[in-house]
Amino acid sequence: MNKRLIIYILGWVLIVEAVAMQLCTLTSLIYREHEGLYFLLTGVVSGGLGVAAVTIKKPKNMVLYQKAGFAATALSWILLSVVGAMPFWISREIPNLVDAVFETVSGFTTTGATILRDVEALSHGMLLWRSLMHWLGGMGVIVFLLALIPKLGGQQNIFLMRAESPGPIIGKAVPKMRHYATMLYGIYFGLTLLEFVFLLFGGMPVFDALNTSFATAGTGGFGIHNANVAAYSSHYLQTVIAVFMMLFGVNFSFYILLIARKFGQAFRMEELWVYFGIITACTVAIAFNIMPLYNNNPGEAFHQSFFYVSSIITTTGFGIGDVNHWPMLSKAIIIVITFVGAMAGSTGGGFKIARIVLLFKEARKEISLLVHPRNVKTVKMDGKPVNHNIMRNTSVYLVVYTGIFVVSFILVSITMDGTLERAGGLFSNVETSFTAVAATLNNTGPGLGLVGPVGNYADMSIFSKFVLMFDMLAGRLELFPLLLLFSPTAWKKA
Repeated sequence: MNKRLIIYILGWVLIVEAVAMQLCTLTSLIYREHEGLYFLLTGVVSGGLGVAAVTIKKPKNMVLYQKAGFAATALSWILLSVVGAMPFWISREIPNLVDAVFETVSGFTTTGATILRDVEALSHGMLLWRSLMHWLGGMGVIVFLLALIPKLGGQQNIFLMRAESPGPIIGKAVPKMRHYATMLYGIYFGLTLLEFVFLLFGGMPVFDALNTSFATAGTGGFGIHNANVAAYSSHYLQTVIAVFMMLFGVNFSFYILLIARKFGQAFRMEELWVYFGIITACTVAIAFNIMPLYNNNPGEAFHQSFFYVSSIITTTGFGIGDVNHWPMLSKAIIIVITFVGAMAGSTGGGFKIARIVLLFKEARKEISLLVHPRNVKTVKMDGKPVNHNIMRNTSVYLVVYTGIFVVSFILVSITMDGTLERAGGLFSNVETSFTAVAATLNNTGPGLGLVGPVGNYADMSIFSKFVLMFDMLAGRLELFPLLLLFSPTAWKKA
């Protein structure tokens, strides 16, 4: 394993984070808040360590293979989270270190699960940092480094991209990873700016629009008001946010194909049609189910339904009300699409629609072979045969994903009785434990019960918070890069 190159990459990660923090320092200066000092100090220390890591004994060998690429990515995200928590903790705006790290992991992984009871008590700089973490984590810091640093990882930088990009398929249509990463961030920035303009047009204050755009782009869901998006009563603003959540849940390769004017190839993406089909079907089903709660007003019912379906399937987690009061059918649909997630290659989390489509096609093939055992069947995606390795990886991913979910659910349930007792015992143990794990492993944020859209994770035990932090990181990094860190053989010299 090329440990020197891993340290070099971690150094650049620290530099990027230190520079990003200075936007929060500037924000604190604008609002005349002293909290900017904590961002400045953390940035100076982490930036200095980063500069030392990239200049002292710079690696001669810039080749990075899969094992080292996965390790570098996983370590980068852990380092980002620990360092990013320092301003919260040192300033005492989040006095508990575990809570500060939990909030930061949730921010960078774009989960949006918060331990804060009063978000509005935070300073402007801290609020911006929460949203900025979403934006940086949405597309990925490693992807940003690939766009910024020439020859990072050499010919093998595809392993860095695979470790951080969500979804089972990384196309090779763009031969130069640096060019591909630059295109991704260009589209990402453009869509963020477009949403920012639309929100300003609807009368949202500049600071609010900036934070909301960052959180939407990263499909994170951290709000700057205790009422979250419900603080903006305008249906126009809520609809703009819902539409952009849906757009950021689309595979960014679709946008690249549109820019390249390859419209036929773009609209042949099966996953795209399944994605919009699920959104449409779920929106209609929930709208009719909840209509009595909104005085049989179809307009309001469809507005509420579309917002939540867009928020949950993209794993953003924004809320405009309490879904705990919805009928069981609607809550069941919400739980199901929490697992489904957005498209591969988007900023959304979840299991990914591409994997679900592949598994259904594989199941259909196996059933067909039972009837016609001599037939030769191949699974195709977008009209092209799917590589056997992709199918194998998808099946293995399902097994590991299920295993992590079951173990996490059991571990969180161990301390749930005490948690619910502290919270007044108003919610179900199973509902809270199950949806807390589902919401963190799928990077959605809010679940049901105690951790619902109007709740938070503050009352969870320290043990449960560590389990859920692991789930957030595992979900964002597609499981394997994080699991590799716990393999002793991974660190042995080949």
